[in-house]
Amino acid sequence: MRMSALLRLPDARESARRALWVAAAGCPGFYFFRYGLHDPVIALYAIFGALPLIMFCQVPGAPRERTRTLLTALPVGVLLVTAGTLLAVSSWAAACGMFVVGFVISYCSVGGPRLTGLATAFQLYYVLPCFPPYAPETLGSRLLGLALGVLLTVLAERFLWPEPAPEPYRMRLAGAAAAVADCTGAAADRLAAGPGTSLAPDPRAAADRALDGVRLSRVPLMERPVSPAARVRALRHTHAAIRHVRDQLDRLFTEAGGAPGAPPATLALLRHTESALRRAATALRAGTAEEDGTLPEELDAFDAARAETLPGTTAGRLRQDAVVRAVAEGARLVTEAARIALGGRPPGGRTPSSPFTYAATPAPVLWWRRLRMHLTPRSVHLQNALRVAAALACARLLVGALGLSHGFWVLLATLSLMRTSAADTRAGLGPAFAGTAVGAVLAAGLLYLVGEVPLFYAVALLVVVLVGFTVAPLLGPAWIQGVFTVAFVLIFTQLSTADWRISEVRIVDVLLGGSIGAVASLLAWPHGGQGELRRDMADFLARGAASCRAVIARLGGAPGPADLQQSVRHAMHFAEASSAQYHIECGDRHPSDRPWEAVLTVGYDMVHGGDLMLMSHQKGPLPAAVTVELTGLAERVAAEVLRAADALRAGDSDGADPARTPPATCPPEDSGPLRYVAHRTPAVPDTQALLIADAEAWLSGVARAAARIRGAPG
Repeated sequence: MRMSALLRLPDARESARRALWVAAAGCPGFYFFRYGLHDPVIALYAIFGALPLIMFCQVPGAPRERTRTLLTALPVGVLLVTAGTLLAVSSWAAACGMFVVGFVISYCSVGGPRLTGLATAFQLYYVLPCFPPYAPETLGSRLLGLALGVLLTVLAERFLWPEPAPEPYRMRLAGAAAAVADCTGAAADRLAAGPGTSLAPDPRAAADRALDGVRLSRVPLMERPVSPAARVRALRHTHAAIRHVRDQLDRLFTEAGGAPGAPPATLALLRHTESALRRAATALRAGTAEEDGTLPEELDAFDAARAETLPGTTAGRLRQDAVVRAVAEGARLVTEAARIALGGRPPGGRTPSSPFTYAATPAPVLWWRRLRMHLTPRSVHLQNALRVAAALACARLLVGALGLSHGFWVLLATLSLMRTSAADTRAGLGPAFAGTAVGAVLAAGLLYLVGEVPLFYAVALLVVVLVGFTVAPLLGPAWIQGVFTVAFVLIFTQLSTADWRISEVRIVDVLLGGSIGAVASLLAWPHGGQGELRRDMADFLARGAASCRAVIARLGGAPGPADLQQSVRHAMHFAEASSAQYHIECGDRHPSDRPWEAVLTVGYDMVHGGDLMLMSHQKGPLPAAVTVELTGLAERVAAEVLRAADALRAGDSDGADPARTPPATCPPEDSGPLRYVAHRTPAVPDTQALLIADAEAWLSGVARAAARIRGAPG
């Protein structure tokens, strides 16, 4: 491929930018202290203070946020360099420190992309000084070089061809909310015209595209809202609520709606819902929180209108109005979650089962809960942390036992070549070994032919950084390893006597480090995120089924914990984490493989629908007779969901295929709870009758969604 064609590739600007940053942030300090002040220690740490941050890390956010993150990395780096320097007293001390550092840094990935993006740099800040010679007297020089490299990186990143600010996730949410608002307006038009009427254009496809762009697997890794912070969590909540509204709207488009036309109160509520979604979209685009709208009052007015028309209302109309109410309640969740995400006040007057309790919880408590939640062998975050920590500690012990002169290269190879699954690690070893071999041969040839000419190596290093670091990422892993090999040989050659055998050492170290990473990936959770995904998805469905039964029991007056949904929310978090890990491992190789999003959608319907039921439960327990009817429906729905969960565990279903498995919904006329409402006695208050219809609509919707994932071919 010609150079001009390479530079036209989409990633060319990014790779050129990072190569320029390395040259501007790493090379000046290296040259000044190596050749000006003749201090090789400061020189080495100056370039290695900058290079990992630039080449091995990604820092999310806008320019100011990235600057704050990089400045925060400096004191952490100082702590790690100090620990590595002091623990280099023995191989066992260094290895134990390596295990602790590797585990803590990797495990902190549960906190989101800011920590994940800096993990490799932090680990290398400990790795570099933890090898002989044991020289605590050089700690001051090491820290000075590190500080210089980090500060120059901050300046280069901020002022030298700065990286443009990424599109905030809230902008994607704004587009999804606006698209779903269009769907809401179209649903109102359809209900006004009556069932069977075809209205064009149909906005559902555009809404689905917008929602697909909001999925975490479609968002760049470093921009995903996965932090436990309340505002970030509210962004995810906003996404789930928008998805819930879209699913309920689909029922209005596809299910029969009773008599032709719809009551004015139903149409008015849909119009107000559309307006609420548009206001939420506008607020998300502007980045400023809005005050409460009138949707809660409109919901109360709608319930009053429904109560007035209850006598003689058909079962079809009861379900249709209940679905319309679920749409409006979902939109209220959207507006409230969006307001929290934008820094507004959490909604007041909620019950202990409110889904927004996290908004009033102190940040340290949220972080502690997240860290504690993942301290289980089934967590992909814990698995990855233990795998990395064990591999690095073993590599450090082997380096000490074999007396390797450049142990840093061994651990760097282990860290850079090991993946979260054995298959991915094996796939990366071949190109890495080939690139290293070619790069080592080229470097050895240069050293053999040139000899002791420091000026040549200084110029060559700058050329390799600017040209090699620009081109290699565009050509693939083998080229990256080859260029890094040449660059590292040139760096260490300038710090000691030029010797072509240093290339041989580089090959041996990469072979050893890559082999250690491969063994660790093979022995410790070799299937990676894919190994947990099926089980986590099945567990999410199973706990959601139990939650459906528990919510109905609570509506009937049964006692229980204050937060009935806590267990299923935990399962939801694990399912989302393993799904994210799975998509990271797959990358672009299987863009449509196993549509797990449909499985998550069923779980979201159970979680958020249950939240809405509990939020509406304020008028005492339901009558025993209808509780029996709803309990029976909940048991049938739970059985449907559990069959889908069992199919996932058995490997009979890898996701949803709505085209193969048509949705199964109990017709309104055959629904026991709806018949009870239609023939109720005056002893049943209107508010309870409406709650019965709402609960029936929620459960029948869950059954409809669950039918789409059960029996889909693997």
